[in-house]
Amino acid sequence: MIRLVPLLAVLLLSGAAQAGDAKAGRKAAIACQTCHGLDGLSKLPEAPNLAGQVEPYLVKALTEYRDGTRRNEIMNVVAKSLSDAEIADLAAYYAAIQIDVLPPG
Repeated sequence: MIRLVPLLAVLLLSGAAQAGDAKAGRKAAIACQTCHGLDGLSKLPEAPNLAGQVEPYLVKALTEYRDGTRRNEIMNVVAKSLSDAEIADLAAYYAAIQIDVLPPG
């Protein structure tokens, strides 16, 4: 348990350092809407939903697509031109979208 405290502190601080502007991210998301939808709900079966994802996860994924660590033919091309600020803004926007998760009824 004691070992987790420093890890949690690093995760919290790294998330705060990457916080973006959701309003700016909404404008940038127009380029993403063909596959992921402006509402973050995928329009294509091979594209994931982004709405409600955790912001640090989205930053990590986009950064990895940009630097080629994570491979996807389309996303590697799209992310290549994104700045750190644009990635943070997109992540903030998609993370801010509220979604409802309901168990099957």
